[in-house]
Amino acid sequence: MRDTSQVDVADEPISRAEELVGELHRITTELQAVDLTQCSDAALVDVAAETERAIARLGFAGDRQIVEATERDLPRKTGHRSVIQFMTHRLRVAHPMRRRDQMSATATFPSLTGEPLPPQHPTLAEAFADGRVGSAHVHAVLDVLDQIPHAVDHDVKVAAERQMAEIAVDHTPADIAALGARLLALVDPDGTLADDTDRKRRRQLYVNRQRADGTAKMTANLTPELLARVTMLLAVWAKPGMNNPDDPESPCGSVEDADPEAVEAAAERDTRTPAQLNHDAFNALLKAVLDDGLLGKSHRGLPTQLIIKADLDDLVREAGFATTATGTLIPITDLIKLAADTQPWLAVFKDATAVPLYFGRGKRLATREQRLVSFARPDGESCSTPDCGIAAAHVEIHHAQLDWGLGGLTDITDLAPACPKHNRLVGDQPGQYTTRMVRDGPDEGRCAWRLNAEPGAPPNPERINRRPDIPRRFAEQLKQVRTDIH
Repeated sequence: MRDTSQVDVADEPISRAEELVGELHRITTELQAVDLTQCSDAALVDVAAETERAIARLGFAGDRQIVEATERDLPRKTGHRSVIQFMTHRLRVAHPMRRRDQMSATATFPSLTGEPLPPQHPTLAEAFADGRVGSAHVHAVLDVLDQIPHAVDHDVKVAAERQMAEIAVDHTPADIAALGARLLALVDPDGTLADDTDRKRRRQLYVNRQRADGTAKMTANLTPELLARVTMLLAVWAKPGMNNPDDPESPCGSVEDADPEAVEAAAERDTRTPAQLNHDAFNALLKAVLDDGLLGKSHRGLPTQLIIKADLDDLVREAGFATTATGTLIPITDLIKLAADTQPWLAVFKDATAVPLYFGRGKRLATREQRLVSFARPDGESCSTPDCGIAAAHVEIHHAQLDWGLGGLTDITDLAPACPKHNRLVGDQPGQYTTRMVRDGPDEGRCAWRLNAEPGAPPNPERINRRPDIPRRFAEQLKQVRTDIH
């Protein structure tokens, strides 16, 4: 462990930290070669989970050691010009800048008098120290918290930190960014994060100079209104097999208006990337708009229009955000401007559950109306599968209580939104999902998913997509913070 090439340290006693690190390496060596076939299935799952937890805890321990080394001025003493250089070359830290941000948020630093100061984000630090979140989770949370303006009240910031730490424990780093965007809308319901003046000032679309091959790069900052329209348009035109300029038999226009067999055949020949799909769809869309003005009639049962749902309280306050069927958040102030040309619908739900009691505008429910009431539900803006964020514009309607082929009913209380991928994964085989509608309790009206395990293997728990719980849980966190403070 020690470098004895320049200094004779043979007479120095070995510290407990050195002993622990040496023991850690011995344990790690043994763990790398241990016979895993002796573990039962349940034991192996636990061993793997606890190993990942230990990795996260070691990250927290490593940060503490870097803080101590910095306090002792070891970067300079070892010949490095900065802490970052010391971390990069001496400690072999892969991403020193991000590691520094992680330490700043979760590590304990001494004050000028030597007393330890609490971490900047104590709840996140506690979860990190316990191994319930890893470095990637920490960075995802910090990216969200850094967007909270300084003008926000202290208690709101503390509640947001607690809420994001709670989210990090149960979600992937990729999910944290999406869920954090929803939290930011709650933290700043009046739009101080980006008011109308800022959005107008930032809006831009650049078509850069043509390259030698004739192509050009286009970059843009879109207002929420334009973003909502663009995402809806791409949802129905940028599908594999559609609007392919290299395939003369590729259907043009909206996928909902094309022959399904032709689309399927063209999709098998389609080798374009998602970005190329978007480009070709945008090109075809503009051509259709300019030539014929066509946008298609429907998409997965939803009308090809800007479909938005908003909370009545937010409309009354003229603050907060509404949600489109493509998952885009639109400020209420912008929604009010669009309301003059909208077709209003009313949905009424039982208490605070997702059980619809009434939906309509004076006509009998039909397929399209069922799609709209599914989106209107508190949990209807995305796929009901846990950790899935596919927006309502891209989902199918899943017979969650009982499959249609087994006699299930197409009643709205038995249906749940499911993206095509997860809808196809429902079945009774290992690796597939079993679903049911929750009939009572706080999750009444929501769809529970269970991943099927092999016979004799440890069963997996039922899970529910908790994305819609963020507003409620944040309100509870804020109330608790204010109680603690005041």
